[in-house]
Amino acid sequence: MDTPDTATVLEDAADRIADISRADLQIMLRRAALLLRNSGSIAFENDMEEALRDLSGEFGMTRNDTIRFIVREWMEKNTYLPVHDLEEDGDVDGEA
Repeated sequence: MDTPDTATVLEDAADRIADISRADLQIMLRRAALLLRNSGSIAFENDMEEALRDLSGEFGMTRNDTIRFIVREWMEKNTYLPVHDLEEDGDVDGEA
């Protein structure tokens, strides 16, 4: 018998939230938090890992922060995220 994954259990609980006990909900949420906390690692090929190591040192960032930076830049440049670009010499109209 297959046991459902955490996402399926959470979706089912959301569908019947009034029927879920507080203790069961706490257990499900703690499991989900644990999975999220432990899911931060992405493995790349050796050449990419080496490039990430070099960039991380150059940027003075951690490996994960460098990956986040690269993905955010890519998403902004490809219009998946709005670009928040302020010119250094321009007026900010009271915003920084």
